[in-house]
Amino acid sequence: MNARRRIESYYDALRAGEPLGPYFAESGSGDDALVKFGISERLVGGDEIRAGLRRQTETTTDWAVTSRALRVTERDRRAWFSDDVSMAWTDAETGDRRAFETRWSGALERRDGEWRFVGMHVSTADEL
Repeated sequence: MNARRRIESYYDALRAGEPLGPYFAESGSGDDALVKFGISERLVGGDEIRAGLRRQTETTTDWAVTSRALRVTERDRRAWFSDDVSMAWTDAETGDRRAFETRWSGALERRDGEWRFVGMHVSTADEL
């Protein structure tokens, strides 16, 4: 699987409510630099990223994710990407629907034969 397909697979997993942690690199020596910025969060290190993604999956449902401008550059064991993504979800506790036009960027690294995110940034120009 190439880096582009890995990113698309992540979007598919998000839509399906599947675990997202396996898409990110494991924490290890020097990996405290792993970071995921969400619309309203900053997660640092593989363990924190996995815990945050687990909470997200447990507390949200009905994800809609539409990629509109995915660009991926792949070089040997490194890749980087950007995308414009429409996304929406339902808060499982309140039933409130949230929707945003977002910008995604990030970096992946091939580890043990699989592409893993080592950085991801999701932002929006909209107010929360």
